Parts: sequence; structure tokens; C-alpha cells
Amino acid sequence: MLGDSVVTVIEQDQQGATGQWRAYALIAMAVAGAATLILLIVTLGHANRERDRALELQRRSYDVMILARTLDGTIARSEASLGRYVISGDAKLGQLYYDEWTLAGAQLDRLDQLIDEPQQQALVERLRHAYGIRGDQLSNIALSTSYHRNRQAYALYYQARQAEALARINRTLNALIDGERRLLEQRSAAARETVLHSNRIAGGLAMFGLALALGGILLGWFIVRAIAGRAEARAEARAERARAEGLAEAVEAATRELKAQDAKLRQAQKMDALGQLTGGIAHDFNNMLAVVLGGLELAGRATNPEESRRHIDSATEGAHRAAALTRRLLMFSREEALTPEPLRPRDLVDGMRDLLDRTLGDGIKVTVVDRTSDWTIFGDRTQIENAILNLAVNARDAMSGRGELTITTEDRPIGPAELPRAGAGDYVMLSVEDTGAGMTAEIAERVFEPFFTTKPAGKGTGLGLSQIFGLVGQMGGDVGIRTAPAKGTTVSLYFPRHAVAQPTPAPVATPIALPEPAEAPGFPLLVVEDDPRVLAATMGALRELGHDPIACNDPREAESLLARHPGIRLIVTDVLMPHRTGPEMIAELRPLHPGISVLFVTGFAGDAQAAGFEGHEVLRKPFTLVGLERAVAAALARTQNGSVCAAT
Repeated sequence: MLGDSVVTVIEQDQQGATGQWRAYALIAMAVAGAATLILLIVTLGHANRERDRALELQRRSYDVMILARTLDGTIARSEASLGRYVISGDAKLGQLYYDEWTLAGAQLDRLDQLIDEPQQQALVERLRHAYGIRGDQLSNIALSTSYHRNRQAYALYYQARQAEALARINRTLNALIDGERRLLEQRSAAARETVLHSNRIAGGLAMFGLALALGGILLGWFIVRAIAGRAEARAEARAERARAEGLAEAVEAATRELKAQDAKLRQAQKMDALGQLTGGIAHDFNNMLAVVLGGLELAGRATNPEESRRHIDSATEGAHRAAALTRRLLMFSREEALTPEPLRPRDLVDGMRDLLDRTLGDGIKVTVVDRTSDWTIFGDRTQIENAILNLAVNARDAMSGRGELTITTEDRPIGPAELPRAGAGDYVMLSVEDTGAGMTAEIAERVFEPFFTTKPAGKGTGLGLSQIFGLVGQMGGDVGIRTAPAKGTTVSLYFPRHAVAQPTPAPVATPIALPEPAEAPGFPLLVVEDDPRVLAATMGALRELGHDPIACNDPREAESLLARHPGIRLIVTDVLMPHRTGPEMIAELRPLHPGISVLFVTGFAGDAQAAGFEGHEVLRKPFTLVGLERAVAAALARTQNGSVCAAT
């Protein structure tokens, strides 16, 4: 269904793109139609202008030919009037001659204005020249007649009838008329060609416009179909969206259910792991308590003081082992402070033998191979121990609970480019090798990726190896893995060698020595503890050390006890108590009693980093008389050092 939704969305996108192209095509057709109409108008206008120009030229040619014929007739009438004037001597005929000849000159000027073609203009100039010569000849005849020189006038008149100027005028007029006739034919042909060309262009544009109209009709039909199809697509999209929303709700409900089931599964796994862990812890504590109780019981029955002392020492050793186990468990739970320190790899691994044996079970044989000298590494013990334990647990799972695990420590000088992330130098290699199923090269390339795991669902988070990879990288080292199917796996951690700094000379100052326990005189002190048994034991221990303890089982009563006993120099207080914690109580009392020393006593290792502990001594449970004595002396020394610093 989800795939159908995706296909529908893609089809809708394609339809949208098609609609856009159709819109673009419609716009293009509209532009083309407008351009065609403009071209048609321009073409028709040009055709009309050319036709009008051709008609104007034709009319001018007709005017030129008519004017030329008129000019020829005017010259002929002028000469005829002159002839009659010569014969009759009538002055009116002489005036008529003059008027006609002047009119011929005006007609010649008009002819010159009408003609613009160069060849015809040359004929006009030739005609004007002949007209001038002929005018001079006729003027002489008219002048002779005016002076009554009739015989001379007759002779000049008949001589003038055969003159070259008259013949030239006639030839020039005929040539002018013939040239204008040819121009008229050319102009008429050009006009016809222009009209035909314009008609062809107009016809083409009309056909193109018709095609555009047909295309517009076709495009409109497509648009109507597209609108109908888009409406159908919208309806399908709405239906598909409704189905997708229903599917999303179903997926969300399934996801919530899966998360709830996963949380339940993780809780079950945690409870199973907690049950295995508490079972192992109970086994160890039962063994240690058996040693303690048995030793105390035997010490109570013994009659020989030396034998009693031996049984008490055995019980004390069992109690110390229980305390060490408790501290290791707190360190493993990350409640211990992350404090880097110089570490010897062999001591680190040897200290984890009991924890490894208890965690891996009897089916795993653990072998430790040490090839180190005196090289050390600098890191947090808890983090490195957790990394080793994580690798050991992964190896156990790879061997299905049965096999051999080898932990090797070795000094390794590394050359350039030998490690992918670390440079050349001295390193301490710590490797964990198993005889399990191994991994392929493809899986080995991804084992350090966060959340990648080869374990079945619910059997691992895929964070262990990635955390180890990050830890070693932060320390300046690197991680290597060697594995193959059916040949086991070896994970090697390369830690940079720690260069031990040379001790620097102490500054010249008078050190404030801690009070020696044997020389410290007894003094009154306040013991705040809500557990009556612990309170009684602590009071007895302080009395044994020669002090005068004052009991307080409620931190809310500490202020009134301090007011009733002004000589109290030290407050020994538990940390976790009802109503008020030890640090909260001290924070309220400090402004009223700034000179009183403070010693915190806690059985929870993580409290060593709690707020309110700054500048105060901390003693961890269980403690011995010697440890209590040293802690009291250190607490007093802290107060004295603070007073001296404030004074200076």
C-alpha cells in the first residue's frame, strides 16, 4: 500500500509537470498568434504603402508625359503666333506669342519638378538648353518684326523653322516621353510584384494563423481532458492520503507496541542479568561471611589467646575481602570517580581474575600471558576494566559458553603507518583471543560501528565495541581485530606507554605536618549517624582512640548539640540520612561554626564526588581503627591548613 502511495505521488508530480508544459504551450501559442497578427498587419500596411507609392509614381509618369505633350503644343502655338505676328504685324499676336512662350517656360519648370529619375533629369536639362537657344532665335524674329523689319523678320522666321534647336526640342521631348513610358512600365511591374509578394506573405500568415487556431482548439481540448484527469488524480490522491494516514497510524501504533515490548524485553534481560550477578555475589559473600562468622565463633570458643587471635585475624581477612568485593562492584557500576592514573597491565588483568571467572562461568578457560616489563599506561582503571570485561563477555558469547580465552599483555614498539589511527611510538598491547566461530571480513569491518551487533534480537545493543573504540582513541591509542570464520577472534587494544614524570622539587615553604595519631590528644567531637549499630560502633572506636564522642542520631539535632558543647572540634557524619544529608547539614552549620573540622563517612563510593564534599576529608566504610585515626588527623590538618592559608 505504501508503494502504491509513492507511485500515486509520482504520477501526480508527472501530471503537474505535464500541466505546466501545457500552460507553457498555451502561452507560446498565444504569443505566436499575437506575433502573426502583428506581422499580418505590418505586411498589409507595407503592401498598401507600396501600392500607394506605385500609384503615385504611375500618376507622376502620366503627368510627365501629359506635361511633355502639353509643352510641345505650347511651343508649337507660340511659334505659330509668332509667324502670324511676322506676317500681319499685329501687336496682339506678338503678345500672344510672348505669353505662350512664357507658359512653355513655366511648363518646363513644372516638368523639372516632377521628374526625379537621373536619366530623365538629364533630358530635362538638355531640353532646357535647347529651349533657351530656341527662345533667343524667336526673340530676334519678334524684335525685327517690332521694328518693322519685315523682310529681315521673314528671313529669320523661315530660317528658324529649319533650326537645329527646334529639332532638338522635338527629339528631347520624344525621348523624355519614351523614357517616362518605360519607367511607367517598370513601376507598374514593381507594383504588381509588391502586391503579389504581400499577398503571398499575407496568405502564409493567414495559414499559420489558421494552424494556430486549430492548435489552440486542440490544446484547449487537451486542457479540458487534463483538468478532468487532474480532478480524478486529486480524488485518488485524497483517497490515497487517507489510506496513507491510516497506515501511518497503524505503523505508529505498532511502533509504540514494539517499543513497549522491547522495553519489557530489556527489563527482563536486565532482571536476568541482575539475578545472575546477585547469585554470584551472594555466593562470594556467603563464603566470606562463613569465614567471618566461623572465625568469630571459633575465637569465642578458643581458650588460648594466640588461637583466638588467629581466628580473629581470619575473620578480619574475610571482612576485608568482602569490602574489596563491594568496592569492585561499585567501580564496575561506574559509581567510582573516573580518575586516570598510571597502571601496570599485568596488575590490571591479575586484579580481574576473580571477576572474570565469576562472569564467564566454568565453561570458559581463562589464560593470562604477560610479556610486559615495567611499562605502564595512563588511564581510568574502571573504564579499562570494563573494556576488558566487555571483550571477555563477547568472546564467551562467540564460543557459546565453552572454549578458551587468552588475555595477553605485551610491550610493542610501533613504527610509522603501522596503526591506522595512532602514530609511531611505544605502546602496551592488551589482546583478548577466543576460540569461537570468528567473523567474515565484511562483518569485521563494521563491528566498531555504534548499534551494529551480530547477536540475535534482544541479546545486545551494539554499543560495547564502539565504546571501547572511542575509549582507546581518546587515550591516543588504536584498536585492531584479527578474525576469520571458524578460526576465532583476537581484539588487540594498543595503549600509549605512559612516560613517568620526574618528581619536581617542592617549593621552599614550611610544611604543615599532619598530627601524629599517637601524639594527638583526645578531644570532644560530634558523631552524626542514623543507624544505631553503626553509631555505637563508631562511638566505641573513637573512645578506643582516646576521644570524647557525642552521639547524634538525627542531623536536625546537630546544631543544638553544638550549642550545648562549645568545645567540639570535629564533626564525624554519615552522608545518606533521613530528613537531611550530611553535606546539607554541614552547609547549614558552616556559617555558624567555620572553625570546626568535618569528616564524612560513607559506604557508597560514588559519594566521593558529591556536591558539598569539597575541602573535607572522606572515610569509606568499612574502616579500621588505624584508618579512622588517620582520617581524624587528616580532617584536623585540612582545617589547620585552611586557617593558615586564610591568614597568609
